[in-house]
Amino acid sequence: MTAHGTDAPPEFRAALESVAAARVRPDVTLREVPAPRRVAPFSLALTGEVAGATDDDPDLASGRFILLYDPAGQEAWQGRFRVVTLVRATLEPEMAGEDMLAEVAWTWLADALRDTGAQAHAEGGTVTRVLSQGFGALAGSSNDVELEMRASWTPSTPELGVHLEAWAQLLCTAGGLPPLPEGVTPLQVRRNTVGP
Repeated sequence: MTAHGTDAPPEFRAALESVAAARVRPDVTLREVPAPRRVAPFSLALTGEVAGATDDDPDLASGRFILLYDPAGQEAWQGRFRVVTLVRATLEPEMAGEDMLAEVAWTWLADALRDTGAQAHAEGGTVTRVLSQGFGALAGSSNDVELEMRASWTPSTPELGVHLEAWAQLLCTAGGLPPLPEGVTPLQVRRNTVGP
C-alpha cells in the first residue's frame, strides 16, 4: 500500500499497516487510487464498489475512502488524522418519498462505527438524495433515486483499519446488502484488491 508523501512518519506508516490488515466483506472490491496532494502532507485514497448480483447488473454502491495525516495536527480535525468518505447508491423508487431517508442513512454511519469499534469524534457530513424522472422518449423508464453521503470524522485511536471496515460496512448497507452475523461468509465471493 502506497500513499502520498515521502519519508512518512512512523505513526502514518503504522496507520497504513492497520488499513492494509482491515477485513471487509468479500462483496466489497477495493482499489488504491491517487490520493489528494494539497489537503494534508500524507494521505491514502481507496475506491470501493459493491457489485450487483451478475456482471450485467450495475454496482449496488460505490465510493471513496481517504485517510489524511498531518503530523502537526489541524484544529478543524481536532487531531492528526482525518477520514473523509463518499458513498453513492441507487435505491428503490419507493424510497424517494421517505421523509426520514437522510436521517436513517446518517444512522448507518453511526451504526457502522459502533459495530466495528471505530472510535471517532468531530463527525460531520451531508446526505443527498436525487430523484431522476424520465420524460418524453424516456417517460417509460423507471425512476431512480440516488443517495450520496459525504462524511468525515477524526479517529480517536491509532487503529485505523477499523475505520476502513466501518466505511465498507456503510457501503454495503447503502447498497442494500443484509448485515452478516459474525463468522458468516456470503456464498458469492469476490476478490478484494488493494493496489493498482
